[in-house]
Amino acid sequence: MGVFLDTCGRRRVKSLLLLYLFVVKAAAACSKPKGMENTVLTDKSLLMNEFPEGSEVHWECAHGYVRDSGSGSMTCVDNNWTEPDLICKKKDCGLPKPQPNMNFNMSAGTLFGASIKVICDKGFRVVGLSYKQCYEAGWSGRAKCQIVTCGKPVEVTNGRHSWDSQDAPKYGETISYICNEGYTLTGKESIMCRETGQYDSQAPACKGGRGILTAEGKASTASVASMTSSPFQDKHDGAIDTSEDVGNMPVIVSVISVVLVVGILVLSLHKFLLKRKGSYDTREDLKPELLQFQNL
Repeated sequence: MGVFLDTCGRRRVKSLLLLYLFVVKAAAACSKPKGMENTVLTDKSLLMNEFPEGSEVHWECAHGYVRDSGSGSMTCVDNNWTEPDLICKKKDCGLPKPQPNMNFNMSAGTLFGASIKVICDKGFRVVGLSYKQCYEAGWSGRAKCQIVTCGKPVEVTNGRHSWDSQDAPKYGETISYICNEGYTLTGKESIMCRETGQYDSQAPACKGGRGILTAEGKASTASVASMTSSPFQDKHDGAIDTSEDVGNMPVIVSVISVVLVVGILVLSLHKFLLKRKGSYDTREDLKPELLQFQNL
C-alpha cells in the first residue's frame, strides 16, 4: 500500500513538472522586431502580431536601396532575435542616357538621392528641367538641348538682305546685306546669330552714295550747265556745236593781246609828256590822233 502511494505521488509530481514546462515554453516569445538601417520588414512579416519561440521574420532593403549581402531572416530563440545579416546599399542610377548636345555636372555622384545639372553645348539651351535626380526607378526629369534662334532680320531702306526662309535664323547662321544701286552700305555687311539669341551687331543702313546723282539731280546739273555755257556756243538741231568756237579761240586771244599792248604804249607816252611839261599841263597840245588812241 505504501509502495503504491509512493508511485502515485511520483507520477503526479512528474505530470505537474511537465505541465509547468509546457506552460513556460508556451509563454516564451519575442517582442516585435525593430527596424534596422536601410531595411524594412517584408509585407508578410508586418502582418504577424505574435512572435513565439522559433518564429521567423524576414527583412528587405528600404526604398532606394538594394541588397548587398545577407539573407534578411531573423529567428526568435530564447526570447531574443538572432542577429540580422542583411546589408543594403544605395541604388546607383549610373550615367544618364546621352543626348545630342547635352552634358551633365556629375559632381554630386550617381547614387540614390543625388542631383545632377543639365548643361547644353554652346549655342543650345535647355528645354524642360535643368536638373535630374536619382530615384529608385532611375533618373527623373525630361530635358533636351534645343538650338538657339534669333529674331528675323530687320529690313533696311534702299537695300535688302539674304535671308529668304520662313524660319528664324539659328545660332551661327549669318545674314548678308546689300544696298540698291546709288546707295552706300554703312555698317557691317553681314550679321551673325549668337548663342545669346541676339545678333553680333546691328543691321547696317543704306545711304545715298557720293558722286552718284539721282534723276532729279542730273536734271538740275544740266540746267546749271546750260546757264553757264559760253556765249560763243551755237545750238543746231537741239545740240551744242563747239567745234567752231574752238577754232576761233586763237584769233580772239590775238585781238585781246594787241589791244592790251596799244593801251600800255599810250599810257607810257602820256606819262612821258607829263614829265616834260609838268603837272600843270592841260593836255591842250596833244594831237587829236593821240587822244583817239587814249580813248580806245
